[in-house]
Amino acid sequence: MEDPEKGKTLMTHTLMRRALAPVVALAVVGALAACSDTEPSGPGTRAAASSQDSAAFNMADVMFAQMMIPHHEQAIEMSDVLLGKDGIDPEVVDLAEQIKQAQGPEIETMSGWLDEWDMGMDGAGHDAVHGMMSGSDMESLEEADGAQAQTLFLEQMIVHHEGAVDMAADEVDDGRFPATVEMAQTIVETQTDEIRFMEDLLAAE
Repeated sequence: MEDPEKGKTLMTHTLMRRALAPVVALAVVGALAACSDTEPSGPGTRAAASSQDSAAFNMADVMFAQMMIPHHEQAIEMSDVLLGKDGIDPEVVDLAEQIKQAQGPEIETMSGWLDEWDMGMDGAGHDAVHGMMSGSDMESLEEADGAQAQTLFLEQMIVHHEGAVDMAADEVDDGRFPATVEMAQTIVETQTDEIRFMEDLLAAE
């Protein structure tokens, strides 16, 4: 004969399993939902994150590129003028070449940023601002020869570099786009070193 107590125990266990089933299901769903709240992955989400990164710029970044492009272009022009002259100290020739090699690629990079941000050159064209040479300054350099041209180049480029360092320091403080801030920091460091080098060359003349 079947034990009544045993039957009651089996029935109790069955009812408990049935009662717990929805709870377990909810727990599984909750765990899956929690997983879905973690950092997304996959090509689509990576592309979206990249797009957000590229959009993370501010007007300080834009103005830096807009103003530094013509600033760099004039430094290259000054270097070309000097390199077309005879009787220039080889160290000064090397410096002019170094300026061209550094600033030419930076112009291309900054132009690419402006294109990426859908920004033009509206902020450019600031003559005699941030150390830029005036038209008469450039004429003086073009007309000078030999040692006089070398001295003018060094004096003018020191002022020019000082303006670039000021602009770059502002970008380091106020910029948002990581690559732009990184370039600005490089400009501060390299052009500060070049200013010291040019001052030493002038002192030795």
